[in-house]
Amino acid sequence: MNDVLQAFLSQLGASEETIQEAVAAAEPMELPTRHVLLNQGEKPGYCYFLLDGLCHACYLTPEGKQFSKEFYWDQDVLIGFESLINDAPSPFLLETLSASKLLALPVSLLVQWRAQGNPLYLRLLERQLSYKEQKERFMLMHTPEERYQLFTTSFPELLSRIADYQIASYLGITPISLSRIKKRLEEE
Repeated sequence: MNDVLQAFLSQLGASEETIQEAVAAAEPMELPTRHVLLNQGEKPGYCYFLLDGLCHACYLTPEGKQFSKEFYWDQDVLIGFESLINDAPSPFLLETLSASKLLALPVSLLVQWRAQGNPLYLRLLERQLSYKEQKERFMLMHTPEERYQLFTTSFPELLSRIADYQIASYLGITPISLSRIKKRLEEE
Protein backbone atom coordinates (compact mmCIF):
# COMPACT_ATOMS: atom_id res chain seq x y z
CA MET A 1 0.00 0.00 0.00
CA ASN A 2 2.61 2.50 1.06
CA ASP A 3 4.74 1.83 -2.03
CA VAL A 4 1.91 3.18 -4.22
CA LEU A 5 1.78 6.35 -2.10
CA GLN A 6 5.57 6.63 -2.26
CA ALA A 7 5.53 6.37 -6.07
CA PHE A 8 2.75 8.96 -6.33
CA LEU A 9 4.55 11.46 -4.09
CA SER A 10 7.82 10.82 -5.88
CA GLN A 11 6.14 11.64 -9.22
CA LEU A 12 5.07 14.96 -7.70
CA GLY A 13 8.71 15.66 -6.82
CA ALA A 14 8.42 15.20 -3.06
CA SER A 15 11.68 14.92 -1.14
CA GLU A 16 12.60 11.59 0.45
CA GLU A 17 12.08 13.16 3.88
CA THR A 18 8.54 14.32 2.96
CA ILE A 19 7.71 10.91 1.48
CA GLN A 20 8.84 9.12 4.64
CA GLU A 21 6.89 11.61 6.77
CA ALA A 22 3.71 10.89 4.77
CA VAL A 23 4.20 7.13 4.81
CA ALA A 24 4.77 7.14 8.59
CA ALA A 25 1.56 9.15 9.14
CA ALA A 26 -0.62 7.17 6.68
CA GLU A 27 -3.32 5.02 8.26
CA PRO A 28 -4.67 2.22 6.03
CA MET A 29 -8.46 1.93 5.74
CA GLU A 30 -10.68 -0.64 4.04
CA LEU A 31 -14.23 0.66 3.78
CA PRO A 32 -17.52 -0.68 2.44
CA THR A 33 -19.72 0.93 -0.19
CA ARG A 34 -21.56 4.11 0.92
CA HIS A 35 -19.29 4.78 3.89
CA VAL A 36 -19.22 8.48 4.81
CA LEU A 37 -15.65 9.72 5.18
CA LEU A 38 -16.66 13.29 5.92
CA ASN A 39 -20.03 14.84 6.58
CA GLN A 40 -20.90 18.21 5.10
CA GLY A 41 -20.45 20.79 7.86
CA GLU A 42 -17.86 18.68 9.69
CA LYS A 43 -14.27 19.80 10.11
CA PRO A 44 -11.97 17.34 8.32
CA GLY A 45 -9.31 15.59 10.35
CA TYR A 46 -7.92 13.68 7.40
CA CYS A 47 -7.27 13.86 3.72
CA TYR A 48 -7.08 10.63 1.76
CA PHE A 49 -5.07 8.81 -0.87
CA LEU A 50 -7.39 6.40 -2.67
CA LEU A 51 -5.56 3.18 -3.47
CA ASP A 52 -8.48 1.29 -4.94
CA GLY A 53 -12.18 2.04 -5.22
CA LEU A 54 -14.49 4.90 -6.05
CA CYS A 55 -15.37 7.91 -3.91
CA HIS A 56 -17.76 10.82 -4.40
CA ALA A 57 -17.89 14.37 -3.08
CA CYS A 58 -21.24 16.14 -3.22
CA TYR A 59 -23.12 19.14 -1.89
CA LEU A 60 -26.41 18.51 -0.11
CA THR A 61 -29.16 21.11 0.03
CA PRO A 62 -31.55 21.50 2.99
CA GLU A 63 -34.27 20.11 0.67
CA GLY A 64 -32.30 16.89 0.19
CA LYS A 65 -31.00 17.56 -3.32
CA GLN A 66 -27.53 16.34 -4.15
CA PHE A 67 -25.05 18.07 -6.46
CA SER A 68 -22.00 16.04 -7.46
CA LYS A 69 -18.78 17.93 -6.93
CA GLU A 70 -16.33 15.23 -7.92
CA PHE A 71 -15.61 11.55 -8.38
CA TYR A 72 -12.32 10.03 -7.27
CA TRP A 73 -10.89 6.66 -8.21
CA ASP A 74 -7.74 4.59 -8.05
CA GLN A 75 -4.64 6.51 -6.96
CA ASP A 76 -6.29 9.85 -6.49
CA VAL A 77 -5.97 12.40 -3.68
CA LEU A 78 -8.99 13.64 -1.74
CA ILE A 79 -8.18 16.98 -0.14
CA GLY A 80 -10.65 19.68 0.82
CA PHE A 81 -8.36 22.66 0.29
CA GLU A 82 -11.06 25.23 1.13
CA SER A 83 -11.50 23.72 4.59
CA LEU A 84 -7.76 23.34 5.06
CA ILE A 85 -6.90 26.90 4.01
CA ASN A 86 -9.73 28.51 5.98
CA ASP A 87 -9.60 26.10 8.93
CA ALA A 88 -13.33 25.64 8.39
CA PRO A 89 -15.91 22.85 8.17
CA SER A 90 -16.28 20.99 4.90
CA PRO A 91 -18.86 22.43 2.50
CA PHE A 92 -19.37 18.95 1.00
CA LEU A 93 -19.99 15.32 1.92
CA LEU A 94 -17.36 12.74 1.02
CA GLU A 95 -18.29 9.06 0.71
CA THR A 96 -17.25 5.80 -0.87
CA LEU A 97 -19.31 4.57 -3.83
CA SER A 98 -17.68 1.15 -3.81
CA ALA A 99 -15.63 -0.89 -1.39
CA SER A 100 -12.45 1.17 -1.13
CA LYS A 101 -8.91 0.96 0.17
CA LEU A 102 -7.47 4.28 1.27
CA LEU A 103 -4.64 5.78 3.22
CA ALA A 104 -5.74 8.48 5.67
CA LEU A 105 -3.28 11.33 6.24
CA PRO A 106 -3.86 13.80 9.06
CA VAL A 107 -4.83 17.26 7.83
CA SER A 108 -2.34 18.56 10.39
CA LEU A 109 0.45 17.15 8.18
CA LEU A 110 -0.71 19.27 5.23
CA VAL A 111 -1.09 22.29 7.51
CA GLN A 112 2.50 21.72 8.62
CA TRP A 113 3.71 21.42 5.00
CA ARG A 114 1.86 24.63 4.15
CA ALA A 115 3.45 26.52 7.05
CA GLN A 116 6.90 25.21 6.12
CA GLY A 117 6.48 26.12 2.46
CA ASN A 118 7.00 22.47 1.52
CA PRO A 119 7.06 22.17 -2.31
CA LEU A 120 4.79 19.12 -2.16
CA TYR A 121 1.97 21.20 -0.68
CA LEU A 122 2.31 23.67 -3.56
CA ARG A 123 2.30 20.85 -6.14
CA LEU A 124 -0.84 19.32 -4.63
CA LEU A 125 -2.51 22.74 -4.62
CA GLU A 126 -1.45 23.43 -8.23
CA ARG A 127 -2.76 20.01 -9.28
CA GLN A 128 -6.12 20.78 -7.70
CA LEU A 129 -6.28 24.29 -9.18
CA SER A 130 -5.48 22.99 -12.66
CA TYR A 131 -8.20 20.40 -12.39
CA LYS A 132 -10.74 22.99 -11.19
CA GLU A 133 -9.89 25.29 -14.10
CA GLN A 134 -10.48 22.40 -16.52
CA LYS A 135 -13.81 21.56 -14.87
CA GLU A 136 -14.93 25.20 -15.01
CA ARG A 137 -14.10 25.35 -18.72
CA PHE A 138 -15.88 22.02 -19.25
CA MET A 139 -19.04 23.36 -17.59
CA LEU A 140 -19.04 26.79 -19.27
CA MET A 141 -17.86 26.05 -22.78
CA HIS A 142 -19.92 22.98 -23.67
CA THR A 143 -23.59 22.17 -24.10
CA PRO A 144 -25.06 19.48 -21.85
CA GLU A 145 -24.86 16.98 -24.72
CA GLU A 146 -21.20 17.84 -25.37
CA ARG A 147 -20.46 17.50 -21.64
CA TYR A 148 -22.01 14.04 -21.61
CA GLN A 149 -20.05 12.98 -24.70
CA LEU A 150 -16.80 14.34 -23.23
CA PHE A 151 -17.52 12.57 -19.94
CA THR A 152 -18.14 9.24 -21.69
CA THR A 153 -14.99 9.48 -23.81
CA SER A 154 -12.79 10.80 -21.00
CA PHE A 155 -13.99 8.45 -18.26
CA PRO A 156 -15.43 5.31 -19.90
CA GLU A 157 -14.41 3.18 -16.90
CA LEU A 158 -16.74 5.21 -14.66
CA LEU A 159 -19.92 4.73 -16.69
CA SER A 160 -20.66 1.31 -15.24
CA ARG A 161 -19.64 2.37 -11.73
CA ILE A 162 -21.74 5.53 -11.31
CA ALA A 163 -25.53 5.90 -11.32
CA ASP A 164 -27.11 8.06 -14.03
CA TYR A 165 -28.47 10.53 -11.48
CA GLN A 166 -24.90 11.09 -10.24
CA ILE A 167 -23.58 11.59 -13.76
CA ALA A 168 -26.39 14.05 -14.45
CA SER A 169 -25.60 15.95 -11.26
CA TYR A 170 -21.90 16.09 -12.17
CA LEU A 171 -22.80 17.42 -15.63
CA GLY A 172 -25.09 20.07 -14.13
CA ILE A 173 -28.28 18.67 -15.66
CA THR A 174 -31.33 16.78 -14.43
CA PRO A 175 -31.62 13.00 -14.73
CA ILE A 176 -34.49 13.55 -17.19
CA SER A 177 -32.25 15.70 -19.41
CA LEU A 178 -29.55 13.05 -19.30
CA SER A 179 -32.06 10.39 -20.30
CA ARG A 180 -33.14 12.51 -23.28
CA ILE A 181 -29.53 13.10 -24.33
CA LYS A 182 -28.72 9.39 -24.13
CA LYS A 183 -31.84 8.51 -26.14
CA ARG A 184 -31.01 11.11 -28.78
CA LEU A 185 -27.43 9.83 -29.11
CA GLU A 186 -28.62 6.22 -29.38
CA GLU A 187 -30.97 7.20 -32.22
CA GLU A 188 -28.16 8.87 -34.19
